[in-house]
Amino acid sequence: MTFEIAPEYTPQSEEELMERANALAGHTLGELACALGLAVPASLRRHKGWVGQLIETCLGAMATNRPVPDFENLGIELKTLPVDRFGQPRETTYLCTVDLSEVEELQWESSRARKKLARVLFIPILAEPDIDLGARMVGSPILWSPNDAQEQALRRDWQEHMDLIAQGLVETITARDGRYLQIRPKAANAHVMTWGVDDRGDAVMTTPRGFYLRTSFTGELLRAHFGLI
Repeated sequence: MTFEIAPEYTPQSEEELMERANALAGHTLGELACALGLAVPASLRRHKGWVGQLIETCLGAMATNRPVPDFENLGIELKTLPVDRFGQPRETTYLCTVDLSEVEELQWESSRARKKLARVLFIPILAEPDIDLGARMVGSPILWSPNDAQEQALRRDWQEHMDLIAQGLVETITARDGRYLQIRPKAANAHVMTWGVDDRGDAVMTTPRGFYLRTSFTGELLRAHFGLI
């Protein structure tokens, strides 16, 4: 490695964060893990969050489970983007959990999703299946905030989803719904349950849900940032 990582230090400005993120670009996950004294797992099958946690550690993220951005002091969320060799996202991007209770009191402006999307640092990771995990390379970072059109589209998706949940119709929502923002089950296994409401307004147990950004959305961000559209 040609640079040092100080995971105990949280960047105090966007400039510091971007300097550190740019320093990671061009290095492999194996090199980053080595610099931190960490082992690279053989696969992600039982270590699904390993890449994200590695990048969080390298950048000094606060790594909290609270519904706030990863860099709370800067209001910046961190998201890794697995991409193919053509720069296309290989999977949807998890955003946050869906609050299935008290939905009628929620507004877009104060929602978890809006707080997470206000300012996002995307870190592309070259993640072709034939590339060993440790050999996968970190790409150039993208610091992004939604423009007016993106904000309106995301808000519209969020509102349509939340309207259905408020009506007790969460079970009717599928991954096909939403132009950019979709809802899918989000749980470690089928036995995990949470409280929601049914169409009569009664509390019921249901599978936890999460908001995800579609690859069509993150793909547009990548192409726009790198001047491909």
